[in-house]
Amino acid sequence: MFSRVLIANRGEIALRIIRACHELGIEAVVVYSQADKDFEYVRQADQAICIGPAAPGESYLNIPRIISAAEISDSDAIHPGYGFLAENAHFAEICGECGIAFIGPSPESMRMLGDKVQARELAKKARVPCVPGSEGALGSVEEAINLANKIGYPIILKAAAGGGGRGMRVAHSDISLKGAFAAAQAEAENAFKNGTLYLEKYIEQPRHVEVQILADRAGNALHFYERDCTVQRRHQKLIEECPCPVLDDETRENLCKSALRLVQEANYHSACTVEFLLDRNKNFYFIEVNTRIQVEHTITEMITGQDLVKRQIQIAAGRPLELRQKDIQIHGAAMECRINAEDPSRGFAPCPGPIATFIPPGGPGIRIDTHVYQGAKVSPYYDSMVAKLIVHQRNRDEAINTMKRALREFRIEPILTTIPIHLKVLSHNLFARGDIDTGFIEKNLS
Repeated sequence: MFSRVLIANRGEIALRIIRACHELGIEAVVVYSQADKDFEYVRQADQAICIGPAAPGESYLNIPRIISAAEISDSDAIHPGYGFLAENAHFAEICGECGIAFIGPSPESMRMLGDKVQARELAKKARVPCVPGSEGALGSVEEAINLANKIGYPIILKAAAGGGGRGMRVAHSDISLKGAFAAAQAEAENAFKNGTLYLEKYIEQPRHVEVQILADRAGNALHFYERDCTVQRRHQKLIEECPCPVLDDETRENLCKSALRLVQEANYHSACTVEFLLDRNKNFYFIEVNTRIQVEHTITEMITGQDLVKRQIQIAAGRPLELRQKDIQIHGAAMECRINAEDPSRGFAPCPGPIATFIPPGGPGIRIDTHVYQGAKVSPYYDSMVAKLIVHQRNRDEAINTMKRALREFRIEPILTTIPIHLKVLSHNLFARGDIDTGFIEKNLS
């Protein structure tokens, strides 16, 4: 097992990893920017090293400074968390070259699954259902138009190196496809320095369902069932729940086994999430793999009783999974609301600033993952999430009621947050029935 792990991240995920390390008897080292010097996770770490000013490029995305911090602190591993460098294969390679373990997959697996064109080809090889679309990267807008006419509109263009909804455009005709192609390519080039696009049939009114996987270096791979991430806006998740309320047992088994086949085909180790679209007829289609721990790993932990972060660290240290698939069972229902410092009434505009009042809810079945406290300041430089509110109850109806009660108790002032929009979603009759799709927010609560 590792003796000292450096956490190359910030916020609630840094604190989450510190806790996992301490429970494993591992010392935790954090890096932090000047803007984050007063947060609690900096004090909770065994050692904290400032790596630069607030701008991510000068701190959390600065690979030489992070590697130097690991060497100075004599850390034998680096945990990247999520975001920032978590899916950067080059960073993982540099860690290896410096003799520092990367708590994540191999650079080869990360590149293979991180490129959506390659991941799609691998999925087909593993007999995982894929949305009809281009066999590889698109060479031109003319090629895109010909293919769109063959498979039928509407279609969606996606960046091969994309994520977070960037480099994605929907087109309903040849004319709109021309404009969408140029816009998606420019956005992908700006965001990822890679303008490569591919094309898929646009699945109308889908649900977004993902499968949590852990795989070790000995070739063992296990699924921890699915999460439903359908409630989102502009491809950014707002509410996650598990299990998915519309899956039957047969579809669930086929979905999870498909995800396992893909991960094993990629010779993958560590934690990952395989994401799918689910249509109205319960057909599922592969869309991408996230080669890291997810923000919403919390709800999987609640329904399975497994600590995914600790197991991710153990896998990186070479320990095999001692679990068998039959040991992993679903217990009850769990739900997570991402509490962001945003104003839903102004298009979810960020609302950074000081927090004068921070009173989290409590009671049975409630978990809160946050790095924020009364007197803290939400920085404009980073993601706007200030807390993850998680509930776990015997069934979905009880989880919804507990979540509504907890949201009403939660006081974060004077900044504006997404708490009001969460309450509107949870109180909507369509959500209560589970009759939603990824366009639910725009169609019902815009």
